[in-house]
Amino acid sequence: MDAIVKMLEKHQPFFEKISRNIYLQAIKDGFLGCMPIVLTSSIFLLIATLPGVVGITLPQPLIDWCNKLYNFTMGVMGIMVAGTTAKNFTASMNRRMPAGKVLNDGSTMVAAQCSMLLLAVTQFTTKFNGSELSVFDCTSMGTRGLFSAYIAAFITVWVYKFCVSRDLTIKLPKEVPGAIAQNFRDIIPFGGAVIICGIIDVVVRNLMGVPFSELLIKLLSPLFTAAETYPGLILIQAATAFFWFIGVHGPSIVQPGIDPIRLANQAENLQVLLAGGHPAHSLTFNMSLVGEFGGTGATFIVPLLLILFMKSKQLKAVGKASIVPVAFAVNEPLLFGAPMILNPYMLIPFVAAGCVNVSVAKFFIDNVGMNGFSFVVPWATPAPIGIFITTNFQLIALVFVAIIILLDAIIYLPFLKAYDKLLCDQEAERAAELGLESDGAATIAANAPAPAVEQTTASVEPTAAAADSKPVADQPEPAADTSAKKDVDGLKVLVLCAGAGTSAMLANAIKEGAAQTGENIASSAGAYGQHTAIMDQYDVIVLAPQVRSYYNDMKADTDRLGIKLLAPRGKEYIDLTRDPAGAIKWLRENLD
Repeated sequence: MDAIVKMLEKHQPFFEKISRNIYLQAIKDGFLGCMPIVLTSSIFLLIATLPGVVGITLPQPLIDWCNKLYNFTMGVMGIMVAGTTAKNFTASMNRRMPAGKVLNDGSTMVAAQCSMLLLAVTQFTTKFNGSELSVFDCTSMGTRGLFSAYIAAFITVWVYKFCVSRDLTIKLPKEVPGAIAQNFRDIIPFGGAVIICGIIDVVVRNLMGVPFSELLIKLLSPLFTAAETYPGLILIQAATAFFWFIGVHGPSIVQPGIDPIRLANQAENLQVLLAGGHPAHSLTFNMSLVGEFGGTGATFIVPLLLILFMKSKQLKAVGKASIVPVAFAVNEPLLFGAPMILNPYMLIPFVAAGCVNVSVAKFFIDNVGMNGFSFVVPWATPAPIGIFITTNFQLIALVFVAIIILLDAIIYLPFLKAYDKLLCDQEAERAAELGLESDGAATIAANAPAPAVEQTTASVEPTAAAADSKPVADQPEPAADTSAKKDVDGLKVLVLCAGAGTSAMLANAIKEGAAQTGENIASSAGAYGQHTAIMDQYDVIVLAPQVRSYYNDMKADTDRLGIKLLAPRGKEYIDLTRDPAGAIKWLRENLD
């Protein structure tokens, strides 16, 4: 087992390089920027459909209004993703541009949306009330057009890069206002991107007889089919957990490639459900509620196991501290506190539990009559509640939840017990060492005069405190004292993680610590990828461990803006979330 972990650690830089790939990062951040569309539209859909489940009939105008809001939000998801993906891809590309040359992210965003419409949408004429009308087929404006959105975004940004790098732009006299001059500079790259996508559209339609979006779906249909088999679901879940185990945020690597499949399947499940059928797709957006039941690694039951069955003080403390966050799918306190990341005892259950869960889910959907997930619920919804809602309140879903909780407990318990024994032995050794030291100190105290004992105590305690306060490298005691006095008045801190859950824990600790110490410090939590528009409003940005692999990219931005960037390691980060006053002290020590 140790050999496997050492091998994984050896290749961790490679996996981190994958997670920093600018294409995957743009897709992930672009989709994250559109999550309000997904969640808000789902609320209106739930309002329109769920009352009927319990026999409540809403007024038809209200149902029509809710459906309209859904169609004009989720129904244009593809167009919006094209824009947000292009915007985030532009930010990454600007870090690689020559000095003095910058791509206009507002222009690339609009150009990508126009290009996506050319690739995905079909225009035709039809007769209505005796008149000919020009009509757009809206089918691919939503989630069905996500692949076209990504292609349009990447083509657009590369065209802009080509033109701007070579000064292929319209230049106006310097007397012309900057905003107007920028619009003219963007004409050539904007036109180039739209023309290229228009040519691709014409070629594909004439050669294949289908729009570009349909071509991708046909070409990738074998992948869609394979992904929804037992091996496909297991592979997806195993890869997600595996990457997290080696310290790289697994969903950031795995999910961007399958999000179009998951969303399209969930939309199809919804249509089937509303038509009175059985939604049969198992690979859906909210399948993460099952595979990541309580967070990656299916850790929902683990804190309770730690509290009830473990004997070591460390694991019991971690269980108590993590039980509430894990219930809401924020399992970093458990991952880094136990720890589970790169812990050889935890590799097998961490990967296996989620794989077992998705396999059982597919069995229930295919053979027991449980609905495939149809509604979208927020990622932080407690998994049992989310599963019950998104299966349309089926009682069989509650049976399913009980079964996977039991299975996950069975999978984790023997490995936790083995790890617990190791920690108990270590704690016993430390207790024995402390006992010997205590006996020795008592002997010295009995044979030494009182003033000498007081002098010894006074000299030892500051040394220990100084050792505890050292942030990273060894520093002399006076330097530590100086750092503790640094001015943090009016400091604005932004904490970033993958989904704004883990970051909220530290942001709240900083707020609480500021209140305790009387410091004027403001802290906010955010998701990496949604920070670019607001980061210049902050003095310090803190990266949570799950997004630490983006440190170099973020450093380039923070250095340019004169912002201090901090990236604490896993256990250090979790310790700071539990120690508000310590979080303030840590900020002081790490300010230049």
